[in-house]
Amino acid sequence: MTERPEVTTANEALTYAAAGTHRMALSLYPAPTHEDIHALIAAWQLHPVLADDLLHARQRPKLERYGDVVFLVLRSARYIDESEEVEFSEFHILMRPNALAVLCQDRRWIDGTRGEALEASVAEGVAGGTRTALADDARLGLGPEAVLYRLLDEMVDGYQPVLQGLGIDKEQVERQVFSGDAAVAERIYRLSQEVIDMQHATMAMLEVVRGIRSGFEKYNVPEQLQAYLQDVLDHLKRANVQIGEYREALSQILSVNATLVAQRQNEDMKKISGWAAILFAPTLIGAIYGMNFDHMPELHWAFGYPAALIVMLGFTVTLFVVFKRRNWF
Repeated sequence: MTERPEVTTANEALTYAAAGTHRMALSLYPAPTHEDIHALIAAWQLHPVLADDLLHARQRPKLERYGDVVFLVLRSARYIDESEEVEFSEFHILMRPNALAVLCQDRRWIDGTRGEALEASVAEGVAGGTRTALADDARLGLGPEAVLYRLLDEMVDGYQPVLQGLGIDKEQVERQVFSGDAAVAERIYRLSQEVIDMQHATMAMLEVVRGIRSGFEKYNVPEQLQAYLQDVLDHLKRANVQIGEYREALSQILSVNATLVAQRQNEDMKKISGWAAILFAPTLIGAIYGMNFDHMPELHWAFGYPAALIVMLGFTVTLFVVFKRRNWF
């Protein structure tokens, strides 16, 4: 096996790959700067539109071809349990027959490792001649597609822990809804947003993988790699179906919570209306006999005051019994 060179520039990497029939240049940019990207653009002689895409991140996953250069935008996902959020990392990948360049646009690797730490480990590991984590030696003989498919596999496998975390949150939200917690609505909305973002990511990745698969025959992709990508596609489909089920379940949970809140509000309104009616009867009697007219029935009656109190109490007790039997209290 030819000894791998030490860390080189983009031009030197391409020169090394072109010098032999079984060579491949893998350029990894864990924390790319504008200078790194401009040097890569010049070395690969990239199309201006593609160059502009490399310089501007925050793009949805996609697959584009510019001559012999394939450009992919991929997104990995990582679940942050402390904040119950999904953290996405964007990757720009350039591939040609004998070279591959990977740019970590968010300065994070698939597992969340910071770009600076990854840069140090790459300098010590890959450049030192040890086996790369991106593909094993058997697959490396199949060309840069093997590394690309391994990256896709790592990203799709990383979706599963995210789905597990979201699933646990969904179960907790369900219990919280039926416990009557008033703060659950906000949590449902936040969790729904994470699920929607994850669904957008998986659907966009599905489009990318299907786009790659559609070029199998045209670009004579080896059967071993076809089977490998098909396995990645199957995992991605399952993840997409699962996240769709989560979104539907959260929609139902939100409807159930709204129904329960309406029921509790209805019960509260019953109690408020019942007590208002109970207080209204004695208040009405007191208001009438508090008008101080000279000519009013029983105004100068010796038993007028206790009679008024008895009538007030009678109304109050009667209404309370009626509302109690109707389960308003």
